[in-house]
Formats: sequence, structure tokens, C-alpha cells
Amino acid sequence: MRTTAIPSAALPSVQSPLVYLKLIFVALFWGGTFIAGRVLAQQMPPMTAASGRFGVAVLLLVVLAWKLEGGLPRLDRKQLMTTAALGLTGIFLYNLCFLAALSRMPAGRTALFVALNPIVTALASAMLFRERLGSFKWLGIMLAFCGTAIVITRGDLAGVLHGTGGGIGMGEVFMFCGISSWAAYTLIGRVALKGLSPIAATTYASMWGLAFLLVGAAVEFPSVPWHSFGWQVWAAIGYLGVFGTVIGFVWYYEGVKALGPSRTAVFNNLVPVFGIVLAAVLLGEPVLASMLVGGAVTIAGVIMTNRQAK
Repeated sequence: MRTTAIPSAALPSVQSPLVYLKLIFVALFWGGTFIAGRVLAQQMPPMTAASGRFGVAVLLLVVLAWKLEGGLPRLDRKQLMTTAALGLTGIFLYNLCFLAALSRMPAGRTALFVALNPIVTALASAMLFRERLGSFKWLGIMLAFCGTAIVITRGDLAGVLHGTGGGIGMGEVFMFCGISSWAAYTLIGRVALKGLSPIAATTYASMWGLAFLLVGAAVEFPSVPWHSFGWQVWAAIGYLGVFGTVIGFVWYYEGVKALGPSRTAVFNNLVPVFGIVLAAVLLGEPVLASMLVGGAVTIAGVIMTNRQAK
């Protein structure tokens, strides 16, 4: 199937600073999801936890769509397929991998893997949409990738290459799968936003994702110890639903619409920074030197990739 190239002129040449500010807050909110997700992953089955998150999110998104846009638009066949794909990738698959990784790794370390997302998104966008980033932006993406590699290997790149360093476990594998799912969600969103608003696209995607999750969660429900959960579990579900989904997803899609998928995805590199800080403060997780160095290199890559060409 031939892919139609989307000209760069289709994107605004000058973006409002508010778009960038919103994307920074999205990174902060999503950094917090690793803390909330860690709490849930240790006490609740993954599909049940994700269903709770998106049960809250769908209710709020429907109300938001009604108040701001007068309700949800009727979808044609193509839009039904597109939003179903969004729900499958960014809601169902990503959240399963996200919670599975958090049940096996500390929250701060898990958050650092998000920095791999821009490299996957940019490569896919270049191949599918023929998006041109320029050599300077590619250098920034590669720099961000190197920063992530430092974190993943705990600073022992040579040891991993020779099989003597810290190995890659199932937690890392789940996060790699989650990153790939999110990259697909970002690129599919580019198509969905041609005929839908960010709120409508996010709402329909969440509905589809919740439907997929509930099918799997039905098997978990009978064995879930509902009465043993403290306020932290319910607060985590509320945070994930409100900040991690409703506000985060809508603002993220506003960024995709204004900046394009590759440049928006680069802001995901800020998620690990917030994730490390919050994990250290709220969960008492240690901050390794490799995290600080890798995080600094990653931030440099974010700045380079989002620098406007003169």
C-alpha cells in the first residue's frame, strides 16, 4: 500500500509556547504514573488495575467531550478502525507492558526506558510518512538514545557487550514492547487527528482500550482481594485516570497536532527525569550515578531535537 507523504507545510511554522508548556506538564504527570503504577502493580492484577484506570478516564472524558464539544462525533468505518487501533496499542498493549515491567523493576529505572520512544517513533515516521527531521535533530535523537543506553546498562556499556555486565531481564523486555506500542499509538494518532479532535480521539481510544482490558480482567476479578486494598491503591487509580490519562492524553495529542509525532514524542524523554525524582522522594528509591549522567545526556538530546532551524 502506497503511503501518502504529509508535507511539512501542513504543520504550523510557529507554535504557541503554551503547547510546549503543556507537553512539559504531560511529562511530569506521566513521570508520576510510574509511582502510581508501581503501587498498583504490587497489589493488583495488571488488567484489573488498567481497567480501573480507564474506567475512571472514560467517565471523565465523556463528560469533558460533552461540555467542551457538545458530545462525541459519529464515526465512519475508517475512524472506527483507527480508534480501535489506538485503543489496542496505546491503551491495551502499552498498559499491560507498563504494569508488567513495574512489577519487576523499580519505578525510577522503569521510567528511564521511556527515552527510547522517540528513536522508535522517528524511525517509523521517517519510513511511513517520509518525515524529514534534518541531521541536527537526528543527532539529538541519537544523543537521547545514548543517554538511555547509559541508564539501561547502569553505565557499564562494555560489560553488557561482553556479557559481564547487568543483563536485560523480563522487566526491560516488557518496557521495550510497551515503547513500541506507544510509538504505534503516536503515529496512528496522526491519522486519527485528521478528522477528530484530541478529546474525541482520546475518548474513543480509551473506550476501545477499556473494552479490550475488561475482556481480560473478567478472568482476574474473582480472585482479586478487593477488601484488602488501602487508600493508596484507589488514589493511584484516580491519579492514573485523571492526570495520567485524561489530561495527559489530550494535551499530548494537542502536541502531535501542532508539532508532529516525532517532535512531540521527544518530550517523552523528560518523563524519566520526573520519574526518577518522584521515585526517590516518594518511594525512597536510590538514584544511581548512571541515572544522573544518562538523564543529563537525554535532556541535551531533547533540546537539540526541538530546536527550531533558522
